[in-house]
Amino acid sequence: MSTQPTYFAEIAPITFKGPDSTDELSYRFYDKNRVVMGKTMEDHLRFAVCFWHTFSWPGADIFGAGTFSRPWLAGQMDSAAAAWKRREGFDFIQKLDVPFYCFHDVDVMAVATNAAEHQKYLAEAVDDLERLQGETGRKLLWGTANLFSHPRFAAGGATNPDPEVFAFGAMQVRGALEATHRLGGSNYVLWGGREGYETVLNTDLKKELDQLGRFLNLVVEHKHKIGFNGTILIEPKPHEPTKHQYDFDTATVYGFLKRYGLENEVKVNIEANHATLAGHTFEHELAMANALGIFGSIDANRGDHQNGWDTDQFPNSVEEMTLAMLEVIRAGGFTDGGFNFDSKVRRQSVDAADLFYGHVGAIDVIAKGLLNAAALVEDGRLDAFKKARYAGWDGEVGKVATSGSLAEVADLALSKNLNPQPKSGGQERLENLINRFCY
Repeated sequence: MSTQPTYFAEIAPITFKGPDSTDELSYRFYDKNRVVMGKTMEDHLRFAVCFWHTFSWPGADIFGAGTFSRPWLAGQMDSAAAAWKRREGFDFIQKLDVPFYCFHDVDVMAVATNAAEHQKYLAEAVDDLERLQGETGRKLLWGTANLFSHPRFAAGGATNPDPEVFAFGAMQVRGALEATHRLGGSNYVLWGGREGYETVLNTDLKKELDQLGRFLNLVVEHKHKIGFNGTILIEPKPHEPTKHQYDFDTATVYGFLKRYGLENEVKVNIEANHATLAGHTFEHELAMANALGIFGSIDANRGDHQNGWDTDQFPNSVEEMTLAMLEVIRAGGFTDGGFNFDSKVRRQSVDAADLFYGHVGAIDVIAKGLLNAAALVEDGRLDAFKKARYAGWDGEVGKVATSGSLAEVADLALSKNLNPQPKSGGQERLENLINRFCY
């Protein structure tokens, strides 16, 4: 078994070569040192590579076995194979030249059969990750625990009807949270995975919601106990693998956080594909998170409009990313968060280079989206139109409507004998404006 990274040996480091470059494995728009609206592109976008889809997924689906020949995935994932995967992973991240990575606990460690082994193998992995971070200068955007893949989590982790599963999940989350803290992670994510239900016939909804609320409060308490200063994030998802997830979308998550007193402690990690599965656009979820004050981080991917499940494809729409980056800029940009590529190459993309093509293309699409969004903001017409549309709220009627009683507002309408008329929302004009900057 190799002790040095070799899988990506034939791929040269990816560099910025400009919009006219014909090198398909180069950046045309992502120039990490270019300053846009006062910050470098690297600081604006904070790109991260995920360990699960990129290095752990074998290319399997529900109809077929894995198609990828990642050598570290052959046979049992023991300590040596896990170390090999970590080495190859950091080699990839370094060649891609992005600053961050993300992982679930089980992505980076040997397969454990019980709680004691889990703790042991995670400790081995964290020691190695700390060394690799030091050698490469890469950082951890966020860590998390996988409470959904193992059969024990078939009925959920925190919401499981079996308290032993709840306890096992608590053990995993404590370990992953403490690992994230030790590795200098900027955030810790809780993805529900299977925190939902298939049928109400066997489900006590109130009990499961209360269990989930208690679990999340325990995580926040432990964060403060160990001195972790990063952000706790929840990743909304409407369904799949369960019929209904308790963290359906950003608005649902906010209601849950309010109910359990966590709205000032937890934010959201928004995934583009999850937004569309919930019947929303990506930019809607970002705008909603900003409006509710819980915008945290982003999992960058896309779905397939012909497939109603989480296909996790690399983002490739400049228009969609322009609209998304407008909302990120309006939110004030990232603080702890960033763009993590929760994306996977297709099962037929079996070459090592395909992983680079996927990431390079996505990085350039997001970078171009940033440039377009910044130009739109600096142009000013889009924001000026929106400001003018709501300008009436700064006048007499708007001020009474904002602060007066129902009777006072109604009396004002009568005293002025109001007869308001429709005003154009200008949608077609604004859509054309977006396209002027995209194309």
